[in-house]
Amino acid sequence: MPIPAHNLTPPFNIVRLSHTELRVTDLAWSRGFYVDTLGLQVTHEDAETIYLRAMEERGHHCMILKKAAQPSVGVLGFKVWSEEDLDKAESWFKSRSLPTSWIERPFMGRVLATRDPFGVPLEFYAKMDRLEPVHQKYKLYRGVKPLRIDHFNLFSSNVDESIKFYGDIGFRVTEYTEDAETGRSWAAWMHRKGGVHDIAFTNGTGPRLHHTAFWVPTPLNIIDLLDLMSTTGYVSNVERGPGRHGISNAFFLYIRDKDGHRTEIYCSDYQTIDPDHEPIKWDLKDPQRQTLWGAPAPRSWFELGSEFEGAELVESDMKAQPIIAP
Repeated sequence: MPIPAHNLTPPFNIVRLSHTELRVTDLAWSRGFYVDTLGLQVTHEDAETIYLRAMEERGHHCMILKKAAQPSVGVLGFKVWSEEDLDKAESWFKSRSLPTSWIERPFMGRVLATRDPFGVPLEFYAKMDRLEPVHQKYKLYRGVKPLRIDHFNLFSSNVDESIKFYGDIGFRVTEYTEDAETGRSWAAWMHRKGGVHDIAFTNGTGPRLHHTAFWVPTPLNIIDLLDLMSTTGYVSNVERGPGRHGISNAFFLYIRDKDGHRTEIYCSDYQTIDPDHEPIKWDLKDPQRQTLWGAPAPRSWFELGSEFEGAELVESDMKAQPIIAP
């Protein structure tokens, strides 16, 4: 299917992705992984919840770890430009017969909770508590030195429908993968903030969260993290990489925590800048789309993901497959 034209006058103004809430079964283990090993900064914690931010972020949190009996994803969060945009967003989601409610969230102002048509829990806000800058407090830098949250990637049972919905609210496609036999989109990368993506979609049983990504300073930070993980008991948590994507041109590493939540460590992609940036098309069978150097991803990368709280899974009817590592 053709990629829809960019919607440059969306119904409300989304600035960027903001945060995610991961439900985890062992909060102490998760703290050791995300804080002590990866290097995210704790901004608040209690017996049930840990709030985290990366080094360049001024907002109170970009990730919430919440203790739960079963692992899942509680929500994906996005920042909008103004309080007026929140009201416009409520009206728009209501016009699509999607659920809306105003909820209380610690460290945040008004929060609009909703779901997309596929069941993904979303929340939008204009104001979050601001914290002092720590980007020049170099003694705090640990692990992979995460600078900021970069994007979400989701499994979608129909990528073309996901492109259409998120395009309607202003996300713009930068790159996409097409199955030549059917003409359907197998994957797509969409942005608001001027990078390659704030959110991406990969064909598969969905909706599920494929990964949350963090931007780091250089590829050498990824090498340092691999040395750290391989000598501190986390070697089995390394899933894929390091490598360089064809799509986005980014240097990457994928790791998974005790509950199966996947994190991408990410750097060196490009800026789109112009709102009329034309999407780049890739063929599903091109081995360089996954990794510029030609190495295919493992089967787990195409099949395993984190379920969203309260979302019903739908299997994709698209049977086309990329090249998968043996």
